[in-house]
Amino acid sequence: MKRAEPSNGGAAPQDLPRAEKRPKAETHHGITRVDDYAWLRADNWQEVMRDPGVLDPEIRAYLEAENACTKAAMADTEDLQAALFEEMKGRIKEDDSSVPAPDGPFAYYTSYVTGGQHPLFCRRPREGGDEQVLIDGNGLAEGHAYFNIGGVSHSPRHGHIAYASDTAGSEYYAIRILDIATGAETGAPIPDTSGNMVWAQDGKTLFYTRLDANHRPREVYRHTVGSDPATDVLVYAEPDPGFFVAVGETQSGRYIVVNAHDHQTSELHLIDSDAPEAPLRLVAPRETGHEYDVDHEGERLIILTNTDGAEDFKIMEAPAPTPERAHWRDLEAHRSGRLILGVTVFKDHMVRLEREDGLPRIVITRLSDGETHEVAFEEDAYALGMSPGYEFDTTTLRFTYSSMTTPAQVFDYDMESRERTLRKTQEVPSGHEPTDYVTRRIMAPAADGETVPISLLYRRDTALDGSAPLLLYGYGSYGISIPASFSTNCLSLVDRGFVYAIAHIRGGKDKGYRWYKAGRRETKTNTFSDFIAAGAHLAAEGFTRRGAIVAHGGSAGGMLMGAIANMAPDLFRGIVAEVPFVDVLTTMLDDTLPLTPPEWPEWGNPIESKAAYETIAAYSPYDNVRAQDYPNMLALAGLTDPRVTYWEPAKWVAKLRELKTDANLLLLRTNMEAGHAGAAGRFDRLKEVALAYAFALKITGKAEAPPG
Repeated sequence: MKRAEPSNGGAAPQDLPRAEKRPKAETHHGITRVDDYAWLRADNWQEVMRDPGVLDPEIRAYLEAENACTKAAMADTEDLQAALFEEMKGRIKEDDSSVPAPDGPFAYYTSYVTGGQHPLFCRRPREGGDEQVLIDGNGLAEGHAYFNIGGVSHSPRHGHIAYASDTAGSEYYAIRILDIATGAETGAPIPDTSGNMVWAQDGKTLFYTRLDANHRPREVYRHTVGSDPATDVLVYAEPDPGFFVAVGETQSGRYIVVNAHDHQTSELHLIDSDAPEAPLRLVAPRETGHEYDVDHEGERLIILTNTDGAEDFKIMEAPAPTPERAHWRDLEAHRSGRLILGVTVFKDHMVRLEREDGLPRIVITRLSDGETHEVAFEEDAYALGMSPGYEFDTTTLRFTYSSMTTPAQVFDYDMESRERTLRKTQEVPSGHEPTDYVTRRIMAPAADGETVPISLLYRRDTALDGSAPLLLYGYGSYGISIPASFSTNCLSLVDRGFVYAIAHIRGGKDKGYRWYKAGRRETKTNTFSDFIAAGAHLAAEGFTRRGAIVAHGGSAGGMLMGAIANMAPDLFRGIVAEVPFVDVLTTMLDDTLPLTPPEWPEWGNPIESKAAYETIAAYSPYDNVRAQDYPNMLALAGLTDPRVTYWEPAKWVAKLRELKTDANLLLLRTNMEAGHAGAAGRFDRLKEVALAYAFALKITGKAEAPPG
């Protein structure tokens, strides 16, 4: 069979959907913008989040026309999509389960059954005995086009389990509480929550966060098992629409923590878990730019904070009875360039997860004498995560390690003996030989002299002579760092000759907190130029060539995709933008949307600040679409997405279709039954990945390349 050449195939221009132009003008700071496609935003969008059936028929018709166009354009890849799906599914152990986490007399874990899309939440006696299925996700999902279980929490006395579920993809979670002994539901469901909840020590009091009319978690309520949710007690109400609220607890279980925060400021209140009706106690009042978190040991709080110029955070302590700022004392000093990501305190040990030079590590301190040691790893690029579990009085720390070639490994580590016990290695049923692959980390020079880390994965037999296509993934916002972790999905590209790369660009915290600050608000364009620099360097070094790169990003990473498409279209063969945040200026000007006020610290507030308006307007992908050639593009959206509303990618594609001057593919697929995360089932989600990968293979001429 003839090797397929790169394809721009698809519907003829006259067959492409065309959204009607209905100009709408808005003026801010004396600047007038005209939006031709604002009508795609449904006036009743909040109702649509709860019931997609109420979407305006005209808007629905446009989205479905785009879906039909995508299906037609990708029809020649249907067999490829099916093959990719089967490959990726074949790498999943269908009857898998997590390592049980002990808690008192029981050990709790999740498991899957062969063919099952959703998890089962189970427990068994700690000393051995029969499995008890507490929540059957597959059974609960029956009859729902979309179903997702959010938070799950068993009570400290092991008599009840609470779970939160969403049946629309809109992230309105209903909490239900089950009596474990009988399996019966106790009382009515608690509606309109964020899915976030914590039990008090009495085992009958549950704290949870409720969403307000704008889909923001701004209230904490106290619920008593078996009572009418309408009688639940309001514990905390956040007055600032720019702050979200969450509930958590210290590892000791002694305190419930109410955390009010935006992207750069936090304020914590404590509730004694043994006295759930007691009033909240403030730790330290909010100060703009001050972030902190707390854990507990004995009669003191352990505080992770960036106060006093500790940009990469330090650890302090304070008496638990008097936690005010005046009583804080240094415990672990700040060291520039070493970012402390989190601290967990056990009865006899303090554990911190930190990152330096782009790599994570675990550091353990014995509380009795301060002796400190690190848990060491050998690979050049890897991912690391801690799983503290449920217990406080233990010397066992559980963590997960993987690299782009090494499947995830779960270890139990004895913090006293320093013995490491492998509890589980991720199984790849279809087979995986790590030595067939190479993972590397290289540094790309940015225009201003910085260097951008790039994590790479490719088959050992891939020729690095510039002939290979490359998928370059990026995010670069909110301080989120993309780990160089193992992914079974991307092997379907790598096995067909792709190089897979992750650009650790500014806006994340890969090189410390400064790396984040240098990619937000007025310096946001560093995120985009870093990604472009990474792509150019990969081409210059022979890992690929210009015009053979497929860029991939989602959500705020989708904004990145829109920006680089405007800025450097000739560098990329194609772009995959999942739930892309591309209409940044319009969204940041709309304070009724769920995420807008809390995100002003990240992007700037263009309502109040002309400078912020002009900064965002200069890079907002939708506002900067112009008459030029663009790469092949696939945009994926979710109708009930409360984070990046469906109309952002819809408007973006409509404007691109109007102005672009090339014949490359431009496709929009909206999942009409899901939200931000796409399909909820573990196999259904693979079908969406298969579509994206088939698109990448199609446009790079690899659609007929056999794997391996």
